[in-house]
Amino acid sequence: MVEFDDSKQERKYEQLRQEEEELAIQALSQKYGIPYIDLSTVPMSVDALALIPEVAAREAKIAAFNRLNKNIDVAFHEPDSEPVQKIITSLEAQGLIVAPHLTSTKSLNFAWDRYKDMAFTSESKKGMLDVSGDEIVSFIKNVHGSEDVKKYIEETMKLKKAFRTSRIVEVLLASALATKSSDIHIEPEETSVRMRMRLDGILTDVARFDAETYRLLLSRLKLLSGLKLNVAKEAQDGRFSINMESGDIEIRTSILPGQYGESIVMRILNPDAIAASIDVLGMRPELLAAIEHEIAKPNGMILTTGPTGSGKTTTLYAFLKRVHNSEVKILTIEDPIEYHLQGIVQTQVDAEKNYTFSTGLRAALRQDPDIIMVGEIRDKETAEIAIHAALTGHLVFSTLHTNSAAGAFTRLIDLDLNPRILGSAINLSLAQRLVRKLCTTCRQESPLTETEKATVKRILADVSKPEMIASVQRVNGWKAGPGCAECGGDGYKGRIGVFEAVRLDEAVEKAVEENPSERDIKKAAAPQGFLSMAQDAVVKVLEGSTTFEEIARVVDIS
Repeated sequence: MVEFDDSKQERKYEQLRQEEEELAIQALSQKYGIPYIDLSTVPMSVDALALIPEVAAREAKIAAFNRLNKNIDVAFHEPDSEPVQKIITSLEAQGLIVAPHLTSTKSLNFAWDRYKDMAFTSESKKGMLDVSGDEIVSFIKNVHGSEDVKKYIEETMKLKKAFRTSRIVEVLLASALATKSSDIHIEPEETSVRMRMRLDGILTDVARFDAETYRLLLSRLKLLSGLKLNVAKEAQDGRFSINMESGDIEIRTSILPGQYGESIVMRILNPDAIAASIDVLGMRPELLAAIEHEIAKPNGMILTTGPTGSGKTTTLYAFLKRVHNSEVKILTIEDPIEYHLQGIVQTQVDAEKNYTFSTGLRAALRQDPDIIMVGEIRDKETAEIAIHAALTGHLVFSTLHTNSAAGAFTRLIDLDLNPRILGSAINLSLAQRLVRKLCTTCRQESPLTETEKATVKRILADVSKPEMIASVQRVNGWKAGPGCAECGGDGYKGRIGVFEAVRLDEAVEKAVEENPSERDIKKAAAPQGFLSMAQDAVVKVLEGSTTFEEIARVVDIS
């Protein structure tokens, strides 16, 4: 009895159909004078692919596959198709110069499959509503400090209920932008609701609400953020944006159920917050020169370490802005995308869709990038892929949650990475904290106490290159002034970084391989001459940048 393999026969028929289609497309190419292309043989550009939404691309049977400045290459199956012509017209309306190509269905399916890698290259608009920036701009002009914020909120509370809710949202957001606060916290308590703002890393009490105002405000913010009004027992996350003349400012909203009601935190992602260049972060000249040298290299890894809120993201963005130019491709994997940078491909992890740092990093390597930023190394898989990328011709920036620069190596070894390859892959490890800066207008010199003098002497005694700090050998410290118009009455204005670094030289590499303890790595790195974090913090006090009380809050100087 003869048995027929239907599946094998079907595969053969499918192969013949595809070959016939390729021949037909090539014939049409000659007829229309449009070049034929096989998309499976060319690299796909995420910049191009993202220009046409996946649903629209599949419906019109079209794909954008390459982009160079304003020149865009597109491929389609049916040249006379109305949807194709509409998309091309839309692209041209954006100022793009479209180069058309004919291709087969098989080729298009190959291109469309790449959308799963690119699913997070542009920010989702789901749950976003626009808030007019006109009223907010007028508030910002008149708000100079926390006292002004309190005054405006108290005035708003006196308004009638119909006007109060929208107005208070505008006042809160305008106040946060005017004072450059990073977060707004609204926390219901037993008898009232407390509102605080995080200014220069410090939470400051601003106002208290009654329960009725809180309920109206909660409903308004849920509507703005695209959250469910009828859900009160589950955590929710949403977002909305403020349209300003200088650009959109995104607000991330987090709602968390608590004992007396839902706690609200609004995080303000203001692009101005990362406008600082690398040379104004607070690094000493020796460290800045070393970092400039390392980020100019074509490959290797630079790690930035520190706890949440220590400014790691700002530092990484400063690195990206310094190395960005039209000759390199930069791709980031972040959680979430906090700020959008022009000309850089940014992707966002999504655990629900199994798009993690490791899967995103794999996809990124297929995009032929020169420089990659991995928002955070959290596990062995991500660490291995990042190290491999650094060893294979890519410059990699990333972060780790460790307390010191030397601790980055022990952390990676804890993740079961081979110590012998770390020396070849890592260029430099940087640790940092943020301290509030004294207002230069009203700060005051203050004699050091005997205890503070002893602390200065003890910490600076171990500086391996005393000539680096010769200009700050003094006995006076500084304290916050009474406050002025410049600092809004706070005595502090802005923040500055406190840093330490370990560069991979022969001695450090040997220590990592043989005695991978934090103490041994620090000892091996001592001749490099970089100040420790405690030393850098003390020097900043003596220079008048901050105070002993401030550095003791974030740096161990005991």
